Amino acid sequence: MDVSTAIRSRRSIREYDPREVEEDKLKRVLDAGRLSPSASNRQERRFIVVKDAAKRQKLSEAAKNQQFVAQAPVVIAICSVEQEYVMACGQPAYSIDTAIAVDHMTLAAVEEGLGTCWIGAFYENKVKEILNIPANIRVVTLLPLGYPLSIPRPTPRKSLDEIVMREQWNRN
Repeated sequence: MDVSTAIRSRRSIREYDPREVEEDKLKRVLDAGRLSPSASNRQERRFIVVKDAAKRQKLSEAAKNQQFVAQAPVVIAICSVEQEYVMACGQPAYSIDTAIAVDHMTLAAVEEGLGTCWIGAFYENKVKEILNIPANIRVVTLLPLGYPLSIPRPTPRKSLDEIVMREQWNRN
């Protein structure tokens, strides 16, 4: 699958088939995150793979009771071991670097016939407790992963004319 097809095919999946994700597919998804760029090549992101059903259920509760999180056969907690580094533009690198990694992983999942849903609605302290994550580590997102039961229709997107400006900001 070419990257353009993967981008156009990616959906937020909220219904998962219970069948296991093959280890080779999981490894390719994780490797896509590992290979993603990071500011100054710091590679501060870490991935916790959760397959245990009881832990996935607890994670779904920590994710504001989004039950599809528990339904997915795999949940990946994307973490950062360093939060102090700020890029010259003033942005903290860890949030951007982990976002890039997750984006690579979601597209790799599509190529493998898998689905994901980027979860930002969760209680970080509860996730840390469930997964025994030290206090100095940030949990940036949870990523359920599995075979979709159904593929939602595409959601509307603004046109390029609505979001692209040339040479300078020229919109209210």
